[in-house]
Amino acid sequence: MAGRKKYKNYLNIHHTPDPIERRMNLIKKWNSLSLIARILIGLVIGAALGFIVPGQSWIGVPGELFVGALKAIAPILVFVLVASSLANSRGGNGSMKKFRTVIFLYLLSTLCAAIVSVFTSFLFPVSIPLSGLEAEDASNAPQGMGEVVMNLLKSFIANPVDALAKANYIGILFWAVVFGIALKLATSSTKNVLQDLSDAVSTTVRWVIACAPFGILGLAFSAVSTSGLAIFKTYGHLVALLVGTMLFVALVINPIIVALTLRRNPFPLVFKCLRNSGVTAFFTRSSAANIPVNMELCKSLGLDEDLYSVSIPLGSTINMDGAAVTITIFSLAAAFTTGVTVTLPMAIFLSIVATFSACGTSGVAGGSLMLVPLGCSLFGISNDIAMQLVGVGFIISVIQDSLETALNSSGDVLFTATAEFREWKKQNKKLPI
Repeated sequence: MAGRKKYKNYLNIHHTPDPIERRMNLIKKWNSLSLIARILIGLVIGAALGFIVPGQSWIGVPGELFVGALKAIAPILVFVLVASSLANSRGGNGSMKKFRTVIFLYLLSTLCAAIVSVFTSFLFPVSIPLSGLEAEDASNAPQGMGEVVMNLLKSFIANPVDALAKANYIGILFWAVVFGIALKLATSSTKNVLQDLSDAVSTTVRWVIACAPFGILGLAFSAVSTSGLAIFKTYGHLVALLVGTMLFVALVINPIIVALTLRRNPFPLVFKCLRNSGVTAFFTRSSAANIPVNMELCKSLGLDEDLYSVSIPLGSTINMDGAAVTITIFSLAAAFTTGVTVTLPMAIFLSIVATFSACGTSGVAGGSLMLVPLGCSLFGISNDIAMQLVGVGFIISVIQDSLETALNSSGDVLFTATAEFREWKKQNKKLPI
């Protein structure tokens, strides 16, 4: 018996995994990596293959499938998320009046972020090489603000089924709002079904985005094999524009809003929020996942729990400065790429649309990128071109989405604290900053 036991131990120690077991172990190791790490691996492999074997077009197929999946799910995502959010919201009751200051600050900062993005895009315009531009009919592009408004009004009243089928995001947004408001009168069971549907669609998007590393591999291969490594110089310009704009919002615009509200030096509070909330949000890339961190920070600041227990979860949904920056800059980049003439009034109108679109951004990684086609539709840019920009967005999302989430999540605490401290000042209470 002792000899048999020793033999079994020997086999366990010197066990050689069979091919199936080795593949399973490899899959487990791959899934244990963060999405950022997997995207980086896909990016490097795709770029290397594009440089080494540019003629193997089949390598780019995963990129086409990935973009196709995004194009398929994005219209449904926008419709269901907005409708569910409105149907299940508690807006309009008396309790929401208590939070009017923090909600106003959320929306104001998001609008300012979008407007800043307009000016930075005009100062440092970026064009991205895309396929299919020769088929893009320039006559479809609006020639002025009046035409934009008319196109917008026509898009509003489009058949909702047709709007979903043709990815008419303006029509989708309009009918989602209409159905969402109408469903506020529905029974709680109906609202629960709608919320479950919203969760299901969000889960589906997570599954699609989980395939991003393979899609990015294909997209990077196609980009490098077509335009060479110089393509990353262009992507670098886009990254620099996004990063510069978001840092300007975080370190200039938001402090100005806080300073005007509290009439005192805002930077101690700004830096505390960035350090204690922004850093963790940068790595988690999820405002929802960062809610416990923000709650703890609000508690350490001595804020009213009745306020921050609602405003922090609410902020993870509607306080989307970074998302507004992403939507605006990518939409204008699409316009510059396709040769659309964008007037300043049209761009400012885009910033307003981006503000309210950002408030409905999905909580999944890369959620703001899914709303880029909505901004592009204002300029008559086809969904095919817009979704190629979304693909580019996923390539640079390692930086873009991380910084966007840090700006969004740290702002939740920043403006919750600002609203609370504003009331403290009226009561002549000492502020902890």
